[in-house]
Amino acid sequence: MNSTTTRSGHGDPTGTLDEALERLHSTGPEFEGWLSNHAPMAVEALVRHGETRTVHRWLDGYAERLEDPPSSRAPVTDSNWRAALGDSARLTDWTRFFTHTMEERPWRDVLAHWWPLLLPGIAGGATHPVIRTGHAVRTLLAEDGDTVPRRTELAHALGYWAARHSTLAETEPLPGAGSADEGYEAVPLIAEQSGGIRERLARIAALPLRPRTTEAENQPEREGGKAGPHGGSTDPEGARADLEEIVRAATHRYATHAHGSPVMLVHAATAPNAVLRVLPALPRELWAASVDAAWAASAAVTAVYGPSQGMPVSAGGGLTPREAFAEAAAHGDEHAIKFADTALDVAARRNGDDPLAVAAVLRTTELIEPARRPR
Repeated sequence: MNSTTTRSGHGDPTGTLDEALERLHSTGPEFEGWLSNHAPMAVEALVRHGETRTVHRWLDGYAERLEDPPSSRAPVTDSNWRAALGDSARLTDWTRFFTHTMEERPWRDVLAHWWPLLLPGIAGGATHPVIRTGHAVRTLLAEDGDTVPRRTELAHALGYWAARHSTLAETEPLPGAGSADEGYEAVPLIAEQSGGIRERLARIAALPLRPRTTEAENQPEREGGKAGPHGGSTDPEGARADLEEIVRAATHRYATHAHGSPVMLVHAATAPNAVLRVLPALPRELWAASVDAAWAASAAVTAVYGPSQGMPVSAGGGLTPREAFAEAAAHGDEHAIKFADTALDVAARRNGDDPLAVAAVLRTTELIEPARRPR
């Protein structure tokens, strides 16, 4: 069996994922102020990659930190939503709005309508809302995956995104590079890498536009697509190929550059991969803009947390991607689990033969503190 695929149908004949999501939907999307609740994303990854038996025990330990949802202020409606966009005090209002909307309309229709409205705020909440959205959509797209807990999870993810919606400041657009690896090398690092992510993002003065990758160049330009002014493809399939290369490059780069900020640089790979997971559920005319936003978010994280120099890294220690994921699961940190999940996606596109992706997973277990065990 391919280590990156689920075992059957929606990948969880035990029902563990839906049980875990139902447990989590009584908790808030954040705790201790701005810390994001990673549990819905981590448990989805654990189930997907064969660690179902560990899910509830892992969740028992993680849940000790979680808090109740914040109080509701006033209903979000179709007529007043713009005033509530980006208002973190309306987290519960937004969650209720999307839960109700998802009950009345097919989830794909809701996603297609709200995705372009939320996309400019992809960096909000340190990219966690879009990452949570990507995990939710992946479960819904799976065979037999359209269940009530999973639709509710998508509602929670979109509600979180709407409440934490925050756009990047205007920056000087630098020319797009000829490859994703060169694109990351071209990202100017901010001079003062201190403070929280919001303060750091506000210091970005310039970012390269989306690179056009070799893989995208091999995609036929159709549906009116062409190379855009940034160099990235406007053709849906070309844009998707660009994004696959962006995710690969960000994952590989973590192996050599994670020491800059082991936790935060995880998101340079997991955020664009979340967008990649959502593309199949979106109208194709939204793909190119989605890839532009994914690149901008990843480049921004790189700019504010990336180190000036990489470090040598061993090539994966001979482990398979599945074995590397098991190492991350045993380590237990939610960021290590989510990053390993993305790395397995990257390795799958190389038929499981990607020692640098494996090495990147092992870096998370070396540099990030292991999870606390349940008391």
